[in-house]
Amino acid sequence: MYFKFKRLIDIVLSLIGMVVLSPIYLILILAIKLESKGPVLFKQKRVGINKTHFNILKFRTMRIDTPKDTPTHLLKNPDQFITKVGKFLRKTSLDELPQIWNIFVGQMSIIGPRPALWNQYDLIEERDKYGANDVPPGLTGWAQINGRDELPIEEKAKLDGEYVERIGLKMDMRCFFGTIVSVVKSDGVVEGGTGSKEKEKKTRESM
Repeated sequence: MYFKFKRLIDIVLSLIGMVVLSPIYLILILAIKLESKGPVLFKQKRVGINKTHFNILKFRTMRIDTPKDTPTHLLKNPDQFITKVGKFLRKTSLDELPQIWNIFVGQMSIIGPRPALWNQYDLIEERDKYGANDVPPGLTGWAQINGRDELPIEEKAKLDGEYVERIGLKMDMRCFFGTIVSVVKSDGVVEGGTGSKEKEKKTRESM
């Protein structure tokens, strides 16, 4: 029953969001086009509910010569590929705004586990342990307000599992308002930083 209510909320809020945010969309589109060549939107194959695939939408934040289907944290020097506008978009999470369309058409939800890349087999496998691949992926979620890029794969999947266990209006509200706080503070945003807490710990131990 809650999932039907959740879907209704997704449709209503995403529709309102597209209308209200349209001036911001226009400004960002102009900024992206003026700085670098290439399309405004970036499409990438991601894992949806029950491990089906869909194309997630983002504002393009990287140069068009960036290696395709490679997670940012696996690039040797991700900063060299990120545009100036892109750096701002990533820091403020504005690059995620086009996903409102993914939510509107039912490929995503506002709240849920962040959709993995189709080739992030380690994360997909870990999420299977907790049933986190069996719910709609989200624009933001429990893991995003508890570490985001800093979390190692195992911990991120475990937090996604906690969300699945506690899914409901109260949990979604916590994630929603927690995301607002995280975005304002830019908590957990680390370029090339998936698992950066773990990497930092190993670095300290080796010194």
